[in-house]
Amino acid sequence: MERELAVAKLKELQGQDLRALADKYQVTVWRGDKKNKGWAGHVLERHLGLPINSAQSPNFGSWELKIVPLKRNSSGDLQVKETMAITMIDAYNVLQTPFEQSHLFSKLRKAVVCARVFESTRDERSLLARVATFDLDNPKILDQVRLDYELVRETIKVKGFAHLTGTMGVLVQPRTKGPGYGSTTRAFYARTGFVAHILGLER
Repeated sequence: MERELAVAKLKELQGQDLRALADKYQVTVWRGDKKNKGWAGHVLERHLGLPINSAQSPNFGSWELKIVPLKRNSSGDLQVKETMAITMIDAYNVLQTPFEQSHLFSKLRKAVVCARVFESTRDERSLLARVATFDLDNPKILDQVRLDYELVRETIKVKGFAHLTGTMGVLVQPRTKGPGYGSTTRAFYARTGFVAHILGLER
């Protein structure tokens, strides 16, 4: 599906409750006391008529679909709630792959990022607030993401994979991904300020 058509279809859902749509599209949100953390993204994929996808290549061949939660601050304005997972870090792959051929670059170079309003951990209601397109075409941002990637490569090469931490990176950070303390997996995450830029929520 072309990105422009997908964006038009996704914008049909702005202001709608994704939780109600999960029931419509038969997307499991809770199984007992275990939540499907990707349920909202699965709703969007079902709305687009496409299979649920968690592969490292972009969801739709040439572009990537992401969804992030927003929360209301003390003034009632919407702000980014948390960092956005971009792609897993495989140490061997990162060491062997220049930035322009990396999964990180392919995921960010042409993306659609949707934002939903987080109301509670029960996710009984969650409105789709924004649908934004993003292309990694701003030279300053492109250069900084490249530097963040190269820092990860150099750290893996010199110190080892275990030395990757969330304190690294200006726009994109490498940090643990997976259940519980002591997880040994790592992923690239867009910092909240970068996500706000992508969504056009910067002040």
